[in-house]
Amino acid sequence: MSITQSSASLFTTATEEKEGAFSARYSLWIKEALDELPHSFTITDPFISGHPIVFASPGFLKMTGYSREEVIGRNGRAFQGPKTNRRSIMEIREAIREERPVQVSILNYRKSGSPFWMLFHMIPVFGNDDGRVIHFVAVQVPISGRKMRNGSGCSEMVFGSCRREVCLGSYVHQERALPVECDEQELENWEHCEASESEKLKSVEAVGNVLSVLTRYSEFAGRLVCGKRSCLRVADCLSSSLVISLGRIKQSFVLTNPCLPDMPVVYASDAFLTLTGYKRHEVLGQNCRFLSGVDTDSSVLYEMKECILKGKPCTVQILNYSNRKDKSTFWNLLHISPVRNASGKTAYFVGVQMEASCKDIESKELRPETRQLSVVGAVRVAVRSSFMVTC
Repeated sequence: MSITQSSASLFTTATEEKEGAFSARYSLWIKEALDELPHSFTITDPFISGHPIVFASPGFLKMTGYSREEVIGRNGRAFQGPKTNRRSIMEIREAIREERPVQVSILNYRKSGSPFWMLFHMIPVFGNDDGRVIHFVAVQVPISGRKMRNGSGCSEMVFGSCRREVCLGSYVHQERALPVECDEQELENWEHCEASESEKLKSVEAVGNVLSVLTRYSEFAGRLVCGKRSCLRVADCLSSSLVISLGRIKQSFVLTNPCLPDMPVVYASDAFLTLTGYKRHEVLGQNCRFLSGVDTDSSVLYEMKECILKGKPCTVQILNYSNRKDKSTFWNLLHISPVRNASGKTAYFVGVQMEASCKDIESKELRPETRQLSVVGAVRVAVRSSFMVTC
């Protein structure tokens, strides 16, 4: 098998896994039901690393020119371009961090490279049982071009997406409404394009229709979702903004919550799952003891326990067991450190894993110990930023 074929195979497998995880939340028929909706929309999963798209409607694919295989697994940033307004992007990011709806005009790009203005309306979808964000639904309504503002602050009326009136000074002369064709470069130069009230209402209707389908099919699966948080988020559920931030850290690590009984794992990175061979659902909610076995040194386990009780960091080398078919073992260079919230209280412990065989391999970047400390630092920043949003 060639490298190209192998890469394509891995990409297809990853895409199928993301789509499978989405269907598992609702039912096997959820995608067929969503495909019947006429709207352009995507659904993303903040609990998958990179916050990727897990569903794209036929309307969205038609509007952008991409195939479903090219869209699933990608982050929405893939459709932005050099002229996309940074302020609009920040509005969307803040809404995701605060787990709230947002409606904003934004310039996106089709597969062909051509720009187009659209009204982006996104809402969080909550789990009814635990109050955490399950998905984000984003509806895209093309803006037909009612009113735009250019870089000089002058408003101009636009008919279709590329016809405008002549603007003199700060006034628009209605008598001089002769259409002037506007090329793609001119379209990109607009700072903002305002959606009409009818387009805003259209996006609200579309969001409601998508949410209705998700609610109905989640009820069939016995895992009800809703558009509003019906209960306080339970303690072992991380906010979607924190999960997204942690997902950007590519090293192997887990986050445990010392405030919960038996200090369970509440987050596990993709690299940790690759290292140990476990699936995410097999790790979350478990104490890290599941990595130990008959040949694991009990004195090392005691040393780790003492450091955790004292709230101090420690670095040990410990024999762990993987979940692979051969139940193979590996020497784990493990660094454990407390992660405190903004008030100074220990909110989590982070455990950063590295195979001991990698310890002696010269790195052109950083030593293993330094790399582990950099992970701890990144986790602390993510946690404190999350507490600043939620407090």
